[in-house]
Amino acid sequence: MKILVVGAGATGGYFGALLARAGEDVTFLVRPARAAALRERGLRVVGRDEEWVLTPRLVTAEELTGPYDLVLLSVKSTGLDRAIEDVAPAVGPDTAVVPLLNGLAHIDTLNTRFGAPAVLGGVAKVVTTLDDSGDIRRLAPLAHLAFGEQDGTRSPRVEKIRAVLAGAGIDAPVPERIVTAMWHKWVFITTFGAVTSLMRGTVGDVYDVPGGPEFGPAVLAEAAAVAGAAGHPVPEAERAATLAVVSASGSPMVPSLYRDLVSGRPTEVEHLFGDLTDRARALGVATPLLDLATLHLRVHQRRVTAKAPAGAGA
Repeated sequence: MKILVVGAGATGGYFGALLARAGEDVTFLVRPARAAALRERGLRVVGRDEEWVLTPRLVTAEELTGPYDLVLLSVKSTGLDRAIEDVAPAVGPDTAVVPLLNGLAHIDTLNTRFGAPAVLGGVAKVVTTLDDSGDIRRLAPLAHLAFGEQDGTRSPRVEKIRAVLAGAGIDAPVPERIVTAMWHKWVFITTFGAVTSLMRGTVGDVYDVPGGPEFGPAVLAEAAAVAGAAGHPVPEAERAATLAVVSASGSPMVPSLYRDLVSGRPTEVEHLFGDLTDRARALGVATPLLDLATLHLRVHQRRVTAKAPAGAGA
């Protein structure tokens, strides 16, 4: 299977590295600066008492030709439009595009550009980050990539992709309803993001002050209510798992959105929070805490945009 991984960051880079290490035919579509760094240093995965280095096959947008069998699209929503144009030459009539973004708005965008039959739903769960050297730092053993046809059918191409991912050591379930799984991940990431970003602290910082233990459950209740109203109720086990993450005394955990916020970088506010609160209003669900988090992140976003040099890209 000929695989193109769009982006070589903490998520796509890690899954792509696992596939390449397993001997799969993997190419990474990257920006010129990232390509230069990877050619000099290699694609490194470090942490958890391990370190391994690959010499990745790289291509920039100007060099890309296609088609590929599988495209793993792992970019921030702020860079989605550009990534779509860059990857277009790789998408042929039989290409399967699996986006690894959070939220749901990107599915409509990809369906419009490539046609719904080409696009699968995807949910990535991995605890990695890029360190200052550009290496992928693995913080936990989780390597989970759920995916499937948007209409829930169990197609031959899904089975083939699942076998390839599993062969690389990736936990690759095929949920009966991938869109529902995407909603549930969306509930998790917005709850986690709102708790830490709105309060400007780690999970433990928030939980360990008066009023903190009640905050996480209140945010989760709002996000879960939106999912339920949209026809995707969150099972009690998943609600409990999310609460365990955002209700832990002393926990140093923060999501990537928080790291972007405190570092003065753009965030995915509209894709993650703006879209969710818009849907909440359309469904008649009150979300005062999520609305406040959205406003907070929008103010940050405006400041970042105002400071960006003319012509700066995502």
